[in-house]
Amino acid sequence: MSGKSFPVVQHEVDFCVVGGGMAGLVGALAAARLGAKTLLIHDRPILGGNASSEIRVHVCGADRHNGIKFMRETGILEEIRLDNLRVNPNRNFSVWDTVLYEKARFQQNLDILLNCTCRDAKMNGRRIESVTAWQLTTQTHHLVKASIFADCSGDGVLALPTGADFRMGREGRSEYGESIAPEVTDERTMGMTCLFSAKEYDTVQHFEPPAWAYRYDDENELPYGADRHKWWSLGYWWVELGGEVHSIYDTENIRDELLKTVYGLWDHIKNRGNHGADNWALDWIQFLPGKRESRRYLGGHVLTQNDIEAEGRFEDVVAYGGWSMDDHHPAGFRAARIGSPATIFHRAPSPYGIPYRTLYSRNVENLMFAGRCASASHAAMSSTRVMGTGCSQGQAMGTAAAIAVRAGKNPADVTGDVGLLQQMLLYDDAYIPWLRQEFSPLTMESALTASHGDPSPLRDGTNRPVGKDMHSWESAPGCWTAYTFDRKAHVAKATLILDSAMDRLVAMSHHQPDDQLAAVPDVMPRAFHIDGLVDGKWKRVAEVENNHQRLVRVDINREVEGIRCTLDETWGAEKSNVYAFYLE
Repeated sequence: MSGKSFPVVQHEVDFCVVGGGMAGLVGALAAARLGAKTLLIHDRPILGGNASSEIRVHVCGADRHNGIKFMRETGILEEIRLDNLRVNPNRNFSVWDTVLYEKARFQQNLDILLNCTCRDAKMNGRRIESVTAWQLTTQTHHLVKASIFADCSGDGVLALPTGADFRMGREGRSEYGESIAPEVTDERTMGMTCLFSAKEYDTVQHFEPPAWAYRYDDENELPYGADRHKWWSLGYWWVELGGEVHSIYDTENIRDELLKTVYGLWDHIKNRGNHGADNWALDWIQFLPGKRESRRYLGGHVLTQNDIEAEGRFEDVVAYGGWSMDDHHPAGFRAARIGSPATIFHRAPSPYGIPYRTLYSRNVENLMFAGRCASASHAAMSSTRVMGTGCSQGQAMGTAAAIAVRAGKNPADVTGDVGLLQQMLLYDDAYIPWLRQEFSPLTMESALTASHGDPSPLRDGTNRPVGKDMHSWESAPGCWTAYTFDRKAHVAKATLILDSAMDRLVAMSHHQPDDQLAAVPDVMPRAFHIDGLVDGKWKRVAEVENNHQRLVRVDINREVEGIRCTLDETWGAEKSNVYAFYLE
């Protein structure tokens, strides 16, 4: 057997996504569901990136940990979170990993390569012809040809081999006229973090730090002093380093420094003063640093601080954010030594729009991206980098890729179909600020009645509360709403957008307060049935039981004179809101 080379497996797909963090996962799912043959390459054994059990960061977004009610991201991310609430009442990160794995592994039109690192790309002019990847577990090379590629790796791994234009570091203030940018361009970035988990026991738990751990005797050596290290369930975001060196090439050294810092901090909590931690002991340490920033691609538009502050009201808005411009100091944990805060939370509106042009390369014709890789200045990326916003971008990216594949176009050409892209996203329950979903003539021209109240918000095209307007019809078990037609019509599907408690916390997290949901929201409709009007009589045509999802489509496929939906049961609440009910 000597002299034989490693095997090579070849793949030909429509869409290849490199990076299975939250943005890449959602993008791959979106494209596959729209019929694009999709391959997802991820260099870890589990999906989710910073949200996975390897790192355990909660998915933040425009709702700012539910500080802004009804603003969280819907679409595929909401679907995943609701699945997690259904099966993971103890908020176990390994179960969360399984929820993400199941979504990808059993999705039609989607294949996944885990433990697989993208190593190179072959170009044909300004197009990527193929990428090659190495799968550690099978000792196999994979050669992937695709019509469109997406880089959601976070580190922009395709930038160097493809020659795609990118930036790394901070733009000077004058480049985009950003008031929060530094005076002079530099290569500094935000750093990365290693978290830890601790557990309380019934007896005293002694701790002897490793000899190589740092020692912190003085509270003033810590970024936030005693007030910010009294809570030990999942460590601290401000245990952060790496922004002053290269956030890719120096990652291994940064990891070592972070471990020294984490163990030194725990030594401080346990042995350097009375912190009330006598019965607490470590039960997990993060060995894969959670990264905030590295390469950012340059797209058809570069999102800036000024765009965010102006609310991003672009004609081609396809995604949205709302996190503050959370610009971490490059020195991270050590910023306290020079009298600087670990981060500055610069104000940003929520929501603000993100244009489609930030999701494709300006010089590589078939390259797309989402998440940390998307086209934004350092200042803007300090907001868009959070994973909820990355999922919003990812669903837009994957949907646009499917449109481009179907039409034989490059991603940039989809700008001419942006209205279609926007409506497809709204149809799949992705929220786009200031835009309304357009419904079929059958929905809009039929008579809409209800057992009580005004059901007109069910077809107003805004499928969540906005401001003080709930855009919903309040229902309870036994209540119904119905469309009736002036003649028989073929109804293919009925779609409902239901109450998933968008005023509550649903993120998978050990950081969140005690009011975080750990089960299906009680306001969610659990069971309902649909009747069809046939020869003047209502007859049962469909039943839905044990529902836990916000977006529900029910196949009808028959000629009827009307369609009626009746709520049978919630998951415990007396009342529930319905945000949309429409027909195809």
